[in-house]
Amino acid sequence: MKKDMTYMDSVHRDGRIWNLSVMVVLLAFPIAVALIFDAAPDWKGFLMGLVSTAPMYWAVAVVETFTFVPMLGAGGSYLSFVTGNISNLKLPVALNALEQAGVNVASEEGEVVSTIAIAVSSIVTTLIIVLGVLLITPLTPVLNAPVLAPAFAQILPALFGGLGVVFISKNFKIAIAPVALMLVLFIAIPALNAGTVGIMVPVSVLFTLAVSRILYKKNLL
Repeated sequence: MKKDMTYMDSVHRDGRIWNLSVMVVLLAFPIAVALIFDAAPDWKGFLMGLVSTAPMYWAVAVVETFTFVPMLGAGGSYLSFVTGNISNLKLPVALNALEQAGVNVASEEGEVVSTIAIAVSSIVTTLIIVLGVLLITPLTPVLNAPVLAPAFAQILPALFGGLGVVFISKNFKIAIAPVALMLVLFIAIPALNAGTVGIMVPVSVLFTLAVSRILYKKNLL
């Protein structure tokens, strides 16, 4: 007798199908452009560039998979890795939704809440991008106004600051170590900037897990 498919089985089935489909679509565009305009890339240069950059992205991909999946859940992870902007948008949205619902992402309820939150976030982001494309010309003088520049520069700090207050206050002992580490790193190494977030977030998470384990073993948690 065929085993009935559970919710998680369907999540993994649909997630694999859609992730592979998106991969094919993303690769199809440059291939189509190359074929239509007879503009094949310089394969030697392409391979040299790939060899020099791919290892870094492979390492980040592996670290992010082990870091983000336990926090986003299976369905949320499939959606997030397709739509992108995980650390800046999808992760805060999922964590806030789980917090408001009072559920754990490891539960089936948490899986549903996280997936819905990330799906809504993706839809809203897409709609905002569409509106931005349509309104960019008439709104350019307003957006470029010097008086608004300080506000735009503080959007991400405000987002993470609001979330940080909630989670740091609830887990003060755990939060001290990663906050101190990131402050020291970003102050001591000026080369670290917004472009390194994709690497530093997983590093911070792994560091936090290690410190939490030590504190737990010493009965400090």
